[in-house]
Amino acid sequence: MKSLKYLFLLVDIGFILYWLITLLKLIPAEYLYSDYNNPMMVDWNWSFLPLDLFISFTGLMSVHQYNKSDKSWEKWALMSLVLTFTSGLQAISFWALRGDFDLTWWLFNGFLMIYPFFYLPRFIKS
Repeated sequence: MKSLKYLFLLVDIGFILYWLITLLKLIPAEYLYSDYNNPMMVDWNWSFLPLDLFISFTGLMSVHQYNKSDKSWEKWALMSLVLTFTSGLQAISFWALRGDFDLTWWLFNGFLMIYPFFYLPRFIKS
């Protein structure tokens, strides 16, 4: 759990920071996704807010339960990993369908898709 705990903290706090930064419009325009001024694209981006915050909740709850030696941390971790993969997959699928390749966005979302697979087999077996 040690490495997963740090990944949860990185990803879950990262999601919260991303949404705060987005809310406050602190990301420079050159780093925003393409067609950012299109209201439909803005809505698409904001549609991830509930999912990403739920990912943060489940991941941080897993860490909290683990620190309390509560076995339920594994269920929270499994939920968080599946949801994290889903978030990354949805974003990558969207950008692929649009034929839009921005290395930064693809790397972040690719990471969200890939890292859960290093941990999911353990939780599925138990």
